[in-house]
Amino acid sequence: MVHRIYNGKELTEILGARLVSPDANRIAVKDILIDSRRLITPEQCLFFALVSKRNDGHQYIPELYGKGMRFFVVSTLPEKMGEMPKAHFFLVDNTLAALQKLAAWHRKLFDIPVIGITGSNGKTIVKEWLFQLLSPDRKIIRSPKSYNSQIGVPLSVWQINDDHEIAIIEAGISEPDEMENLRMVINPTIGLFTNIGQAHDENFISTAQKIGEKLKLFTKVETLIYNADRGDIQEILIRSGILEYVQTFCWGKDESSDLRITGTEPVKQGTLIRGRYKDDDYEINIPFHDKASIENAIHCWAVMLFMGYNQKVISDRMLNLSPVAMRLELKEGINNCTIINDSYNSDFNSLSIALDFLNQQTQHKQKTLILSDILQSGRNEDDLYKDVARLVEQKNIDQIIGIGPAISRQKNQFNIPKSFYQTTAADFLSLFPLGSLSNQTILLKGARIFEFEQISRRLQQKLHETVLEINLDALVENLNYFRSKIPSGTKIMAMVKAFSYGSGGFEIANILQFHHIDYLAVAYADEGVELRKSGVTLPIMVMNPEEYAFDTMIKYQLEPEIFSFRALDMLVKSILRSAIPQNKPVKIHIKLETGMNRLGFTENEIEELILRLKKNPLIYVQSVFSHLAASDKPDLDDFTNEQIRRFSDSGKRIVDAFNHKVLMHILNSAGIIRFPEYSFDMVRLGIGLYGIPSVESDRDKLNPATRLRSVIAQIKEVKKGESVGYNRSFISEKDMPVGIVSIGYADGLLRSLGNGKASLYINGKEAPIIGDICMDMCMIDLSGIEAREGDDVIIFDREHPVTDLARIAGTIPYEILSRISRRVKRVYFHE
Repeated sequence: MVHRIYNGKELTEILGARLVSPDANRIAVKDILIDSRRLITPEQCLFFALVSKRNDGHQYIPELYGKGMRFFVVSTLPEKMGEMPKAHFFLVDNTLAALQKLAAWHRKLFDIPVIGITGSNGKTIVKEWLFQLLSPDRKIIRSPKSYNSQIGVPLSVWQINDDHEIAIIEAGISEPDEMENLRMVINPTIGLFTNIGQAHDENFISTAQKIGEKLKLFTKVETLIYNADRGDIQEILIRSGILEYVQTFCWGKDESSDLRITGTEPVKQGTLIRGRYKDDDYEINIPFHDKASIENAIHCWAVMLFMGYNQKVISDRMLNLSPVAMRLELKEGINNCTIINDSYNSDFNSLSIALDFLNQQTQHKQKTLILSDILQSGRNEDDLYKDVARLVEQKNIDQIIGIGPAISRQKNQFNIPKSFYQTTAADFLSLFPLGSLSNQTILLKGARIFEFEQISRRLQQKLHETVLEINLDALVENLNYFRSKIPSGTKIMAMVKAFSYGSGGFEIANILQFHHIDYLAVAYADEGVELRKSGVTLPIMVMNPEEYAFDTMIKYQLEPEIFSFRALDMLVKSILRSAIPQNKPVKIHIKLETGMNRLGFTENEIEELILRLKKNPLIYVQSVFSHLAASDKPDLDDFTNEQIRRFSDSGKRIVDAFNHKVLMHILNSAGIIRFPEYSFDMVRLGIGLYGIPSVESDRDKLNPATRLRSVIAQIKEVKKGESVGYNRSFISEKDMPVGIVSIGYADGLLRSLGNGKASLYINGKEAPIIGDICMDMCMIDLSGIEAREGDDVIIFDREHPVTDLARIAGTIPYEILSRISRRVKRVYFHE
């Protein structure tokens, strides 16, 4: 794999930059970086200091310089340039535009077919399926995962090199005037418009405008492929005039279609699709039944016909299409292991992404990679696994287990503890002692043919079938939303108490630590200890310090909230017992009473508090804070403003009493949205992080991060007059099917939701809960619903929000989430 090397003069011209360099002749760049946390090798790497509403890449330049990086694209020169004498800076107006310019220039170097894909849905599936279908005889580069944004597209195009014969790049937009930039970067020769849907509707005047914006990707393609049955797309194509200068290849039911679809028929193993092309009748079989997969497969069929593929080849390959795993999952494993499942998909780029996710996990020191052969790479085997071995070593993997004949042949490339097996079932699972895997994080990365799901099942901790899914991407999206609402430089404390509102402790803390959160807060010391033992190094405030726990907090460098003189006295006694050194005082957070009448020092106690704190050099006041009682209630804003006034006055007295910086914070999730002018030095982000709106204006702006699902364990036919469940609280008025669902009040499903008050959801249909909810299960009415034993049952998700369930139960989402039992399996995923 040879990647072009750019010199200083070329880069200056391409970027339209002013070069500030000690010696331009020493500049040689073959790789680019936008995330300082993902640096592998600093040599010949160019860092783009991207600036967004939520972050500024310029602040990471000194850190990267210290790690050996020397080449930087910036929009402002660093203040301390003198401390970086060997650094070379390309000064531009906009670093994102510069990144896109470089990728666009790089794209022009390659005269190969480039398939550009856009649409509302199906982009990634179609891209991955085209790769599966075309890669047996073509060397293909494709966008990693969903790299379809203003940043992701240039990173994808940058990967093209002289080995590649086809590029498949997807492009997505969320608002007008974005696609033109992506078109210049991708410069597609073949365009594929999948469909149009409701995604990002709020940012466009109409569906017609959204279609028009997406069509900008195709204004200079040689051929556009699309579904002519989509009338809205066809209409805009005609009105735009694009058909006058771009050739098309369309498919649909109409006789004028290039590929006319004459019928679809469900068969035992999937779906039979019939079509007519150039006066001949053809058919393909795909191993899927759903409408979306049928549409995606026909898009791929059309592309292959346009590219001149023989129909028999197409039919054979379509039959072997495999599902595309759209997410990477994190689960609890046997022997205190953590399992990251990214099987079904194995290529070099996605391996690098998965290893980055592995390295975000700090709960175990030991990291093991179980990797299959990388199929259909189009590369020389020796060169491929040499790069894989180098990547694995650079990512600090402790052990590799290789499965497959190719990786086994290349075992000498790897210089870390290793073992290799020809097959999954016959060799690895039969011969490898799974019990030897303990207290480590294990990444499963395998091509589908190797059936790594067998390994996943054996390694996964055996828990019952109720699962709470946590979308880590949604959590980060919500974090960034709240970051955009506060003044620059304001710190964020994330509340991870109560097992992170039921979502899991260290798993959530790990992702927050990776995304540069400033502080964590837990309810009790044992929660903080668990995070420390899992490798979390962030500062942690303990909100309810108990008398017995002060010694533990000092040992694990946890920072107690001090809300009374009794708590202060307990801390002083613990300090004396612990004999801590003078240069390592205990950091504390002072809680002030401002109107909630819960915990906190009152105004008339502050003078004595200051005197006692200043007398003890082993106590360091880190922050002073208070708690708003009704920040989400507009009718109580007068009370909230009075609380803020009292906090500001009392807090300032404490801050002014010390020579060091003492942080002030009072805003919670609702306060961040409604009172951002009172952000002070730090804000506390709680349930909003998980996509639960505290105020109505956030309902469509937050992304729900959790989904609770179970399964139908059994279906029974209940006769008229028969009862269901304890106390005969439900008597059937008719013959009816009843589903028994594997979730009960011991899992967190409140008993008050039974007897028809709430419903669960099966295959998109509402099924009322009937009878009393039991400890381990509940019963639902399946009348009029097509359901089978083993079907998923949704308790809450994006479409059926937890806020609705809380309203029915007469409680708040906090209670619903925090009551979800630890016996409910948590699965964390990253798309």
